[in-house]
Amino acid sequence: MNHSPSIRLIDLSTGYTTPKRQIVIANRINATINQGELTCLLGANGAGKSTLLRTLSGFQPPLAGEIQLMGKSLKAYSDKQLARVIGVVLTDKCEIRNMSVMELVGLGRSPYTGFWGTLGETDREIVHQALARVKIERFARRMIQTLSDGERQKVMIAKALAQETPIIFLDEPTAFLDFPSKVEIMQLLHELSRGMGKTVFMSTHDLELALQIADKIWLMDREKGLRVGTPEDLALDGALDHFFEREGVAFDEETGLFRIDHTFQRVVRLEGEGSRYAMARKALARNGIQAERGLDASLTIRCGATPGAPFTIITPDGEKEVRTIEELLRLVD
Repeated sequence: MNHSPSIRLIDLSTGYTTPKRQIVIANRINATINQGELTCLLGANGAGKSTLLRTLSGFQPPLAGEIQLMGKSLKAYSDKQLARVIGVVLTDKCEIRNMSVMELVGLGRSPYTGFWGTLGETDREIVHQALARVKIERFARRMIQTLSDGERQKVMIAKALAQETPIIFLDEPTAFLDFPSKVEIMQLLHELSRGMGKTVFMSTHDLELALQIADKIWLMDREKGLRVGTPEDLALDGALDHFFEREGVAFDEETGLFRIDHTFQRVVRLEGEGSRYAMARKALARNGIQAERGLDASLTIRCGATPGAPFTIITPDGEKEVRTIEELLRLVD
């Protein structure tokens, strides 16, 4: 897979110009976005993620610097040319009614169909291929208003695919979705970047998913600036930990994910392996009890390894078995 840069930002500053002053949100960004990669833009509200995406899409001008798309300055593209280079999926819910999925995805062909928007045989085939790519062929005749939020988001991605652009920008594409749908959309976007060689650049608040699925992460902050790298490199150099540093939240270098940093009031010795050990440890930590192997404690909990095996609570006064973590918590509380 070719991972050569398809987008270059050179001393780019983004923000707004009012009649009285210039408001700079991000200053002097120098970075590249690669073909064939899914890049996720992370940052707190107000960090400038949406402003950056609008600037890269040509919806608002940069305050300074240059944006190069496919080796050519953004300013050198006409609107018609740009529509064949960039596909954009915005965060707004699709409220279109009385239009079929096929008709909406067909609008992605408008840069090629001229004023009347009549689809030819080639255009219809490209629309069918886009529907197949996102696995929504069965929805082709359905009306948009009958779809779930996740299904509508797939339709908008299919529309961007029908546009046949090498670059796709997405602003919070998982914002209104349940967790399984979030995972499905993120995996779909990663598959499109790898399988079709697309440059996929998206903003998101779904930190945990981005760290597990994205090829590159952009950490954007108005004070700390921009950090770019693979999730693993940003974890190893401490960027993730420092960037999202909050009281009660800690970055786990072993898993590469964030966890709640619990405050413990007591300790127990926890023995065992596998998922039952992990779930017992998690539940006890949530209740202010540090539970680890090898701890010196008056109370020991032994986790059975097989499904349905008991948890054995061992104290100086004897042993007691329970079958569920709920019972375990009640006894050790």
